[in-house]
Amino acid sequence: MTSRTSSHFTLRRLTLMVGAALALCSTAALAEVKAKIGHAMPETHPQAVAMNKFAELATAYTKGNVKVQAYHSGVLGSDEKQLQAVQSGTQELYIGTLAPLSTRVKEVQVWDLPFMFQNEKEVYAVLDGASSKAIFQKIEPAGLVGLTWTGMGFRNLSNSKRSVNRLEDVAGLKIRVMANPVALETWKTIGANAVPMAFAEVFPALEIKALDGQENPLVHMYSNKMQEVQKFISVTNHVYTPVALVASKKFWDTLSPADQAGIQKAATEAGLLQRKLLDEGDNDVVAKFKAAGVTMNTVSPAELARIQEKVKPVVAKFAPIIGEDFVKGFYAEIDKARAAK
Repeated sequence: MTSRTSSHFTLRRLTLMVGAALALCSTAALAEVKAKIGHAMPETHPQAVAMNKFAELATAYTKGNVKVQAYHSGVLGSDEKQLQAVQSGTQELYIGTLAPLSTRVKEVQVWDLPFMFQNEKEVYAVLDGASSKAIFQKIEPAGLVGLTWTGMGFRNLSNSKRSVNRLEDVAGLKIRVMANPVALETWKTIGANAVPMAFAEVFPALEIKALDGQENPLVHMYSNKMQEVQKFISVTNHVYTPVALVASKKFWDTLSPADQAGIQKAATEAGLLQRKLLDEGDNDVVAKFKAAGVTMNTVSPAELARIQEKVKPVVAKFAPIIGEDFVKGFYAEIDKARAAK
């Protein structure tokens, strides 16, 4: 091979290599990241509306680099399965309860303590406060990145037997409660026959009268057609259930800082939208429940104070398990929000 031929060959080879490198760069620039966010609520629920908005905002704020698809109605699995999938990196995003992590992160159980809040203003102050940020820090070793806390609503009691106006009215009612020790102890202390059960099994159990009642936020009840199997709803606001929007750390670490910032911004805005929709939804579904023939009553402040006194031993029992200092800090945030009226 002559030197001229050799030089031509080298030049051609270099041109091809440069072309290939440019093609790769171009492909990388155009490659979009696809991400799934899943949750348990049906498409009519404010959370589903907010997550559709989150998907739209995430795409906009990452300039199309990250395309998020929302999956509603638990199609990606139960809360526990979705959390596990996000931890392992097979699902990118999840919004829902962090209760399945409560054995590893005890502080999550603080939200199960009964009768802490008087209104949503106090709840939102704590959701945006130091205690909630501390929980996000504590879930990081589990492979999760906390993006935002938002609402699911105050839990209230429904049943098929009678209006609950007094503490004594709860006695003997077979109530489905969340499968956590605080909830079980609370309802047992109040006098109910507390039954832990997966939510997917609740409606058929109420339908065949294997259960008398259940407790959940009003919008959640209406979205899941509780008005078809429950005659009475008593507004007790006994526990506030928040939800967290979290990302898989494996997924998060693949994103550029700019895309991380875009998704964080989308999560914060979608979380605020969800709170707004839930607040509006509560007022809306009260009228719908009444139109469906459900008898609604609000338990009086004096009676709630009686019940609160009754469940004080539950708080005293679980505070050391959750962490005395953490619980004190949590209550201090509530007191501060209450004093700021």
